[in-house]
Amino acid sequence: MEELKPMPPCSCPLTPLGFLERAATVYGDCPSIVYNNTTYTWSQTHRRCLKVASSLSSIGIKPGHVVSVVAPNVPAMYELQFAVPMSGAILNNINTRLDARTISTLLRHGESKLVFVDYLSLEVILEALSLFPPETPCPTLVLITDDEEEAPPSLSVDFCTYDSMVEKGDPEFKWVQPQSEWDPVVLNYTSGTTSAPKGVVLSHRATFTMTIGSLIDWSLPKQAVYLWALPIFHANGWSYPWGLAAVGGTSICLRRVEAPTIYSLIKRHGVTHMCGAPVVLNMLTNSPMAERLQNPVQILTAGAPPPSTVLFRAESLGFVVSHGYGLTETAGLVTSCAWKRKWNTFPATVRARLKSRQGVPVVGFTEMGVVDPNTGKSVERDGVSLGEVVLRGGSIMLGYFKDPLGTSKCMKDGWFYTGDVGVIHSDGYLEVKDRSKDVIISGGENISSVEIESVLYTHPAVNEAAVVARPDEFWGESPCAFVSLKHGLSNKPGERDIIDYCREKMARFMVPKTVVFKDELPKTSTGKIQKYLLREYAKELDSSKVKMATGKVGSCFYPPLYSPRWLQTPFIATPISTSICISMNSFNQSTYFAKKRGSEISIFQKNQATVLHQPRHLCNTLARFL
Repeated sequence: MEELKPMPPCSCPLTPLGFLERAATVYGDCPSIVYNNTTYTWSQTHRRCLKVASSLSSIGIKPGHVVSVVAPNVPAMYELQFAVPMSGAILNNINTRLDARTISTLLRHGESKLVFVDYLSLEVILEALSLFPPETPCPTLVLITDDEEEAPPSLSVDFCTYDSMVEKGDPEFKWVQPQSEWDPVVLNYTSGTTSAPKGVVLSHRATFTMTIGSLIDWSLPKQAVYLWALPIFHANGWSYPWGLAAVGGTSICLRRVEAPTIYSLIKRHGVTHMCGAPVVLNMLTNSPMAERLQNPVQILTAGAPPPSTVLFRAESLGFVVSHGYGLTETAGLVTSCAWKRKWNTFPATVRARLKSRQGVPVVGFTEMGVVDPNTGKSVERDGVSLGEVVLRGGSIMLGYFKDPLGTSKCMKDGWFYTGDVGVIHSDGYLEVKDRSKDVIISGGENISSVEIESVLYTHPAVNEAAVVARPDEFWGESPCAFVSLKHGLSNKPGERDIIDYCREKMARFMVPKTVVFKDELPKTSTGKIQKYLLREYAKELDSSKVKMATGKVGSCFYPPLYSPRWLQTPFIATPISTSICISMNSFNQSTYFAKKRGSEISIFQKNQATVLHQPRHLCNTLARFL
């Protein structure tokens, strides 16, 4: 059989774009998109996408050009997932929450030729273009208007609009099929939870493989009613824009992801499926409108390890939660917590804990492992031995755009190294413990911030929680918890309450040494908490320890018998630029430090809980600080 080789009839390039043509044939009169009072059929969506692809081609967009989209989950955003690559161009979705400087950087890095921009994002895009160097050509702008929303502000410049491209395009346009399934189709930038965004290039083959695997793994039925709570600009909506075309599903579009809107649309349209990051689950379960659903809604979550308590609350409302794991670099979710029937007999808390694991590779994905990053050898399958999660399969990216060094660092030894830390349980299921940058090393112990967060989420007053490393002079690093509390609490817990709660539920070395309360934790547009910002914040907390510079004998300072209550409340020192002097007996700069709280100041002995004097008003105290 050696003479049998691939030939054109059996080696057509794999691409998910062909799903749209099939949907127009099979489900032509069925609803494809519903947005407020607007409804399109699959036949109409197919024609609209061909028209936009035709218009792009007619204005000079050629195969290989990058076309960007800055828009929420409105109909145009869905259609452009097909229309842009059908013109031969490479699709670049940009998240709508980025600032002008970041967007400007991405547009220049990606060499975008044209930008489709929603009218609410126009101002930030114009600012982004104003930051282009004089010698760099700016991309053409096409405005996405919205008749269903409030009227856009009057514009001083006339823009080509998305609707005009639909009107002028050719519905008989022969869309540009890829010459090779390895041709790039998507340029996605990572969300930047740990560092600067990187440009991920995905092929037609990768997106096709991911789409088919996602449909099988989630068992998405024909003509499902899907609510777009997951931003499409997040890894192309985990491939479901293309997947919904394959099964003739209905996309319920929405501009804003808010709990009242989601509950209303679920009831109005009989939603059967939706996706969302754990932050969306948390929002839905904490909403005042939360009540048990009339019919079950399948919800797929990923993006960060979901706390088991959040999963438990969601399922008690009637959401049937599936949990997966993936990265921008994998085109979607490459593992899922495949459910076993016997688990249904377990208590609810045990089921939730099992479901919070990331699971096993989806159908069609090749292999997953957890390895020692130094030796490359697989770790023990004991649920304890930590290692780096590695992947290989058909949906892995081609590489990082203009970053061969970054590509070579993560693509080595036949694996894609994810940068995530995890364990493999004895049953072969993966559990991601942390990002490698988020592991806290305290006194030689590796502490998973996710494990601490899962305990914090069980506290009845906690709405959101994130744990990062804070520099510690004695331990090297110590856990620092950032917490936002639920609204409407009559009795809010303090730092000591949270620490005591954790102390009862985890090993002593894992207990947060610091708790910072914030109204809301910083997040990316996809709902991931930006821990790199919290790490910087935690470093600033450490700089609040201000050392004494001079002092002389005095009698007003003495060690009290116990730490005063106010010391248990976290605060950040305000920088002191003028001289303040505190008289102090046996002052030693390497032993003591000072903290300021409002108009009060106290002297502390390092590495001990001893307070060397009671708070005093600054007006009665003189000291000089370094």
